Amino acid sequence: MKAIDFTTEELCHDPRLRIALVTETWPPEVNGVAMTLKRMVDGLIKRGHSVQLVRPKQAPGDVALRDGALEEVLSRGLKLPRYDGLKLGLPAKSRLVRTWTRQRPDLVHVATEGPLGWTAVSAAAKLRLPVTSDFHTNFDHYSAHYGVGWLRQPVAAYLRRFHNRTAATFVPTSELAHALAGQGYERVEVISRGVDTKMYSPARRSDELRAQWGVASGGLAVVSVGRLAPEKNLGLTLRAFAAIREQRPDARMVVVGDGPMREAVARGCPQAVIAGMRHGEDLAAHYASADLFLFPSLTETFGNVTLEGMASGLCTVAYDYAAAAEVIRDLHNGAVLRCGDEDGFIERAVQLACADALRTEIGREARRSAEGIDWERVNDHFADALVRTWRGGVGARDARTVLRTQEAES
Repeated sequence: MKAIDFTTEELCHDPRLRIALVTETWPPEVNGVAMTLKRMVDGLIKRGHSVQLVRPKQAPGDVALRDGALEEVLSRGLKLPRYDGLKLGLPAKSRLVRTWTRQRPDLVHVATEGPLGWTAVSAAAKLRLPVTSDFHTNFDHYSAHYGVGWLRQPVAAYLRRFHNRTAATFVPTSELAHALAGQGYERVEVISRGVDTKMYSPARRSDELRAQWGVASGGLAVVSVGRLAPEKNLGLTLRAFAAIREQRPDARMVVVGDGPMREAVARGCPQAVIAGMRHGEDLAAHYASADLFLFPSLTETFGNVTLEGMASGLCTVAYDYAAAAEVIRDLHNGAVLRCGDEDGFIERAVQLACADALRTEIGREARRSAEGIDWERVNDHFADALVRTWRGGVGARDARTVLRTQEAES
């Protein structure tokens, strides 16, 4: 092999890294974190990186995947109380130290803050591996909704300490980055989210599905999409729909999702269609076949459903918060209300329910806006951020060694 003269320009070429990504949720579990991580892992692999996915077993017969650039390491987990379908990864520091000593990753990225995530940060520190993290979920905000409000401050302190142990914390919105910085979080960087505009599209609108819901020709289908849980503010959704029904008796409520509040929602709105959990093209058809999307949650770190609804051509009513604050312009491509203004939320929902032409035009603008929110650009940003962190954690000699190896392989 001929000698290689490493110039500054050559050292700036993006390397192909081996990344250990640690998460306590992964498909087929249905939640925004699992979906986002799957997109980002696919993006890393597409860009030439290899990923070792460390996650809890989801079922007794779960087998670790070995598929080219993606390999899995399965850990033990416990069911997360009051959150069906998710597990909490148990501590695994010793095992991770052994695993990463045998086959050392270039960087560790920790996506969730449970016991598995904490011990992954500790294992990375012991081995002097650069480590980054994601802030996906406002767990401290959830405490009040589950009757343990006294835990909010301890949980907030734990999360801050967790993320400040890492070289960078990635968050999906500038609003959240500013809020966390004000709470003492260090090295926070914004990496947004994308939406699949081929999957979520107005073209998936189905008259047959609307007929199954009992929506007459020219009738109004109001949809709610998400986990049926206290933190989603579903009481306001149902109150807004009740107000809509007073003006639009032809309106039908369609609730997509499942969770501990399913029975309460059914009791609170007996005429609603409880569609349960939906996936893939079926979920996309439920979005596109509706006319108005109500999403009053105030506990999101992002809210992927906002982008999915917009891509589907839906007029969305939300608080000026999380994804809606980033992408919706009021009465242009959706509707946003001041956070906590419940009366305003209900009034705007009724206004749009009764204004068919305005609602339709807002839906068209929502689709046009979503077409500019591309996963490819998001994944470029994510991969670049990991490479920057890796470069900050290795010396010039290590960088030259990696580049020599890549030159030999090519």
